[in-house]
Amino acid sequence: MDKPLPLIELCNVGFSAQENRIVEDISVKFTEGTATALAGPSGGGKSTVLKLAAGILVPDRGEVRYRDQNIAAFTRGQNLDFRKETAVVFQDSALWANQTLYQTLELPLHIHYPLMSAKEREQRIREVVSAVGYRRDLAVRPALLSMGEQKLIGFARAMVCRPAILFLDEWLESLDDEAARRLLSLVRRFKSEGSTLVFISHDFDLVSNLSDRVIMIAGGKISANVTREELIRNKNVAGLIEEGMNE
Repeated sequence: MDKPLPLIELCNVGFSAQENRIVEDISVKFTEGTATALAGPSGGGKSTVLKLAAGILVPDRGEVRYRDQNIAAFTRGQNLDFRKETAVVFQDSALWANQTLYQTLELPLHIHYPLMSAKEREQRIREVVSAVGYRRDLAVRPALLSMGEQKLIGFARAMVCRPAILFLDEWLESLDDEAARRLLSLVRRFKSEGSTLVFISHDFDLVSNLSDRVIMIAGGKISANVTREELIRNKNVAGLIEEGMNE
């Protein structure tokens, strides 16, 4: 039986910022319908790898491929399709400071569903806001929100176009227990529906329970790439992963 082609693949990817090499010679495959955890010490390059895979950053070496096509060579239409299929929840939420929450949530719908009516957009927005548990006014700007509330809106924005691939960077940080449970439940449902998940977390229990594969990144390079079964079966591997996450 042929192995499924990777949905997203990083091929010998390198990335530098201000002449500092952040990641070097990263090669990794993300398979459709699976959950992959990017683990490792702070500053090791996890967020950079996630943003490269999501097409947010452009590598200065190697290629990032989506369905075996180089993202850097996409036409405008291909890039728009890719953006519609994918969504990112950033660690710092990354909400537009000069837009209301409603405008922030409405913008992706304007871009990807230009024929959607205002009433349909409002219904979709109300659905995702209710799902994440945000109960306050949407006519305010992010500065009036707590960090936890900003994370809820950031998650709602990611889900408003119903993506097939979700990238999550420490998405449960700054949330109270109830909100964290709610978003984790939404992510589990997203995964159970056959969608693709790439996430970063420093919570070993979450990584070992939610992921199908764990990729350890340290010093800008991959130091381990194991399945969930290997993580559970081999205590030495589990110990190395957990220790590396706490560095």
